[in-house]
Amino acid sequence: MPNGRLLSTAMPNPQRGEIWWVNWSGGRGSEQAGRRPALVVQTDAANQNPRYPNTIVVAISTKGRQVPFHILIQPAEENGLTMPSYVKCEQILTISKERLEERVGRLSEQGMKRVKEALSLVLDI
Repeated sequence: MPNGRLLSTAMPNPQRGEIWWVNWSGGRGSEQAGRRPALVVQTDAANQNPRYPNTIVVAISTKGRQVPFHILIQPAEENGLTMPSYVKCEQILTISKERLEERVGRLSEQGMKRVKEALSLVLDI
């Protein structure tokens, strides 16, 4: 509190389908670590709730496997990715919105459809 004033830091306001740089500090084992991209999969209604400071994301990596729950995304202006990347639908995490550092882009409607199908597969819902 410099000069007795509170510093104002606005909480990021993610939307479903957006890709963000996330600070994954504290990762263990095969979890993501460092600064990496992630896809927001939580509903916009929950993301907009000012009393809920978290969001649900799925990890994105340039390393993936040929399994039905790793969705390959090619770089495009819309998504902001610079390399072919995999949305790893088994790596679903609830994180504080404070971990969201910068909006990268948005996944296409078709890409989100593929992610939704993979999430249904991995969660058996």
